[in-house]
Amino acid sequence: MAERPDLDEIDRRILAELQADGRIRVNELADRVGISQPNCLRRVRALRSRGVIKSIRAAIDERALGYEVVSFVSIQLDSQHQTALEAFEAAVMPLPWVQQCWRLSGDADFLLKCVSTGVDGMSRQLRQFAALPGVRAIRSFPVLGLSKDAPLPIPSDPRANG
Repeated sequence: MAERPDLDEIDRRILAELQADGRIRVNELADRVGISQPNCLRRVRALRSRGVIKSIRAAIDERALGYEVVSFVSIQLDSQHQTALEAFEAAVMPLPWVQQCWRLSGDADFLLKCVSTGVDGMSRQLRQFAALPGVRAIRSFPVLGLSKDAPLPIPSDPRANG
């Protein structure tokens, strides 16, 4: 989303409620924010079409699916030319164990969130990254625990930067 969308107080309340419970029914959401069901549904659809609501999905515990290791991996490339950056992004897109890929500024070019079934799996992943063209340096950070996982703060003032 290139531009910051205009959000009124009702839109911000809808967003806060959906972050708290993405499975909330439209009738309950409408009651909580104090508008009619048709108006609420129209607003939610508009927020989706404008790209404010990117997705609504279940947050699944990695361990429940056998992923015992979560790690963050920083990648530094030999070149920061657009073609090298795009080539690396294209190479990691099909890897299902790469959950997120962030392009960075600074010492590393990318930060990846990865899951694996164990330390051996993480080691194989690191070797796969090392084999990609243009990779200069790799640093891995196995996660010991999650201390905070909070929803986005919804500013009361649409011009607030937070």
